[in-house]
Amino acid sequence: MDATEFDDLYARSFRPLVRQLYAVTGDAEEARDCVQEAFVRAWSRRHSIRVDEQPEAWVRTTAYRLAVSRWRRVLRGRRAPDRALSPAAVTAPVDETRVALVAALRQLPHAQREALVLHHLADLPVAAVATQTGVPEGTVKARLSRGRAALALLLSDTVVEGAHRA
Repeated sequence: MDATEFDDLYARSFRPLVRQLYAVTGDAEEARDCVQEAFVRAWSRRHSIRVDEQPEAWVRTTAYRLAVSRWRRVLRGRRAPDRALSPAAVTAPVDETRVALVAALRQLPHAQREALVLHHLADLPVAAVATQTGVPEGTVKARLSRGRAALALLLSDTVVEGAHRA
């Protein structure tokens, strides 16, 4: 992959990948950092990455693995939080629907959340989700079905709660 092809990949993929990783992690800044780091790593390997071998999937997988590594590192080093020293909360996008969706996704088991994001937000077919997650297609279909059902309940509760507040 030459520099021009890499620039094209970055231009068309950066924002969608950040949105996808944000849906998985629930942290916009973390998602941007992980996707950016994944592109840095892809740049150093650009000569061995072929355009016809889905380089966006390579970047997505790398960003996802970086996010998981960071999450594990945080869990290992976690101490009792000190409210006075905690950083200010990062604000998520203002769109209430997006915020509700991310909040609902956070409540799902990780495997269901990952399958939903890859299939519905990244527009990957079930077979590609199965390949990327390393599970059979039937498992992906079950995770999608259960995840959609759980999301429907969670989002309907959000709508009902919002209606009572008004």
